[in-house]
Amino acid sequence: MGAERREREAARWARPSPGAPAAAPTLSLRPGSGGPSASPLGPGRESVASPSEQPPTGARTGGRGAAAACGSGQPPPEDAGWQPRRRPASPTAPPAPPACTRSAGAWASRWTRYSAHLFVLVLMCYGILVTASVSNIHRYSFFVAMGYLTICHISRIYIFHYGILTTDFSGPLMIVTQKITTLAFQVHDGLGRRAEDLSAEQHRLAVKVKPSFLEYLSYLLNFMSVIAGPCNNFKDYIAFIEGRHIHMKLLEVNWKEKGFHSLPEPSPMGAVIHKLCVTGVSLLLFLTLTKTFPVACLADDWFVHKANFLTRLGYLYVVMQASKPKYYVAWTLDCYKFQNVPRKLEYSDSYLAKAVRNNCRHYFLSSKALKVAYDVATWAATQLAVSYTVAPFVMLAVEPTINLYKSMYFYLHIVSLLIILFLPVRPQAHTQRQPWNSVNRKKTD
Repeated sequence: MGAERREREAARWARPSPGAPAAAPTLSLRPGSGGPSASPLGPGRESVASPSEQPPTGARTGGRGAAAACGSGQPPPEDAGWQPRRRPASPTAPPAPPACTRSAGAWASRWTRYSAHLFVLVLMCYGILVTASVSNIHRYSFFVAMGYLTICHISRIYIFHYGILTTDFSGPLMIVTQKITTLAFQVHDGLGRRAEDLSAEQHRLAVKVKPSFLEYLSYLLNFMSVIAGPCNNFKDYIAFIEGRHIHMKLLEVNWKEKGFHSLPEPSPMGAVIHKLCVTGVSLLLFLTLTKTFPVACLADDWFVHKANFLTRLGYLYVVMQASKPKYYVAWTLDCYKFQNVPRKLEYSDSYLAKAVRNNCRHYFLSSKALKVAYDVATWAATQLAVSYTVAPFVMLAVEPTINLYKSMYFYLHIVSLLIILFLPVRPQAHTQRQPWNSVNRKKTD
């Protein structure tokens, strides 16, 4: 009786219910079997695989979606909890490394090439520094450094094409190029020119002995400014390395008039706290402002083609202001001589600015109101000019920068050209350069 009862129960469960569609053959999900197969036990029954052939847990709980996907020859959806087993790699082919490993390897290979660029440029220019005559050392160094930098920029733009907001070796290479040319001109001032032909600043910074190879490498590639700058002078750097910079700064203070019997011993506490405060506030501003005003919007089609000119001008100014704090962070932490860098970024002293000042400023000195109006207008013009000129350094891409300048009608390029062509060059009234010997003679007298 027990055997007959079990047979009736099995037959009842095997029969479909009235009105129900005919059941399709049940699929057995066997990984590695090459695809689904019909169960040999008939409709409504699943084959029981051996423990080694059991499907993943997700296949048993995936429901009809997983089975339907497998029956259609497609992999099941991700929410089915089932993943098909990949075919093992051939014995001769090495397994593919993970994505993180590949990206890390590409990053390491890229920066190896970048380091090679830096050292090639440094070695070439040191050879010029050692072998070239002092009368032409600045010309050769400038030509080689700028030429090599130009070639690297062209290859970055048209060969590698990293895209917008992507940093690479060109940043450190530009800093090194500035240092190479600065040092070459200062060596030329110290060894190739007469002292009476130099200004007081040129005489102070003139290098009278060619640096050794170790000093040259240390100045160009020191960690404090090689990544983000700013460019500093060779004599200031050597004074810092030798520990003489504090003594030199204290000599400028009237310490005897303040009651000191000897040079006071400075405390680093104030400088450290000041740097930490500047970097903390700058970092907070950068992280908050760049999310609100992203740089990528400057390359957006709506901004370039549909926004009006004043909107483009205003948003460009705001974006550039939001991007400045990251430079303050880098320069505060990296450079030992961080003095008034934020103020210098706001100030323009080009040939263009001097021409406008020398030709126009004296007309606005007759009353205080006119002078205030002139100062406000020139400050605003300086801010817009700085925002316009630093856009390529923030966007880091050629085509978006050209499109941005097209949308702004190249207004600063045109205004600069008109100033150069039509404004006469006049000497400055109060800041004419005086040779070093005359300045030194006045101080002695």
